[in-house]
Amino acid sequence: MVMISDLSDDLLIKVLSFLTTKVAVSTSILSKQWRFLWRWLPKLEYNEYDDLTGGPMCSWWGSMRYEECFDKNLPLHRAPVIESLRLRFYYDRFGQPETIKRWVGIAVSRFVRELSIVYLDGKTHNFISLPSSLYSCSSLMTLKLEWKSILVDVPRIVCLPSLKTLQLRFVTYLDDSLGLLLSQCPVLEDLCIAVYRSDSNNERAIVVNVPSLQRLSLEIDSDCSSDGYVIVTPCLKYLKIEDYRDYPSYLIEPMPKLEEADIDVVQDIDKILESITSVRRLSLRPWFNSAEEYEYRAGIVFTRLEHLELGIHSNDWSKLLIWLLGSSPKLQGLYLYVEWWSLDSDPLDWKNKQSSIPELVLTSLETFELKGMGTQEERDFLTILFKHASCLKSTSITGHDATQFGV
Repeated sequence: MVMISDLSDDLLIKVLSFLTTKVAVSTSILSKQWRFLWRWLPKLEYNEYDDLTGGPMCSWWGSMRYEECFDKNLPLHRAPVIESLRLRFYYDRFGQPETIKRWVGIAVSRFVRELSIVYLDGKTHNFISLPSSLYSCSSLMTLKLEWKSILVDVPRIVCLPSLKTLQLRFVTYLDDSLGLLLSQCPVLEDLCIAVYRSDSNNERAIVVNVPSLQRLSLEIDSDCSSDGYVIVTPCLKYLKIEDYRDYPSYLIEPMPKLEEADIDVVQDIDKILESITSVRRLSLRPWFNSAEEYEYRAGIVFTRLEHLELGIHSNDWSKLLIWLLGSSPKLQGLYLYVEWWSLDSDPLDWKNKQSSIPELVLTSLETFELKGMGTQEERDFLTILFKHASCLKSTSITGHDATQFGV
């Protein structure tokens, strides 16, 4: 039997790579052989969540000793490349902004490929300013920053030639840092931007003009006073928009390569839909209160749409459904989720509107699912659908007795 002490350093480093960084550091007390092994780890993580939930060395003093150990030894890290550095801090409990900035600078000098920082600080004035060298790191492929205590202050000289994934969630921008950053990411493929409330640093319009982008996620809080957003992404394949403002403003250029979209908005949904007519899979959750407040635009045709998920949070859902069905000649899967319904709505008389469901849809539809509220309007729709949809292969109904429709 081979003793662990007889293993080579390379094998021991692989063993350590399966542990958290904190536990790996603690093995340095085992023997002289183990003392500096953790310095060769390609992936490093400092996570205060362990300290707040009873993880290894979870006492206050244990955490302080670990931070001091991490701070002292990081400059001596020996791995030729830091594959990832993940930092997670809570409310200025341990980590200091200057310490974090120093660690990031060291990681950049070690050709870091992935950097993730979450800094939940209760003191909004206690910002983390990242080193300017980060914004010209040629090795960086993934950058994730979260919470408003992180100040994104992009210098005029910026270039991230390898960056493919960028997540900016609720951070604070200085001046036009966001636009400047995006303009110098020539191979960026995956972008997530989340804007929280009406911070003065986030009031400008979000402009996403990235020709290489393939995935885009926008999350905008209802209290945000941003000017809106402009999206120019001709190669986009996936789009997600969550915008809960009552009066949004946006301009979206057509996306001819779009495959999937997830849209959850309050107003002006038609302006978004007319830019994503090439989509194949669409998940839609409109929040308008009445069809009279909403104008369906004529001429919008989803020429490739095969899969439609419609979450109902509004009155007059049937009028929206008719419009969508009439605009989707190749629809194969329809999934309806009635999550909110008002007795004040004016239900559609489906019995006198049999021709409202286009014949092309009735002959192409293969899969149907309904999670409803059990209303008469839903029952009337189901009766017509099952009477005329000749190609249905799979159905699922919740909220109704499916046997009354012969299912």
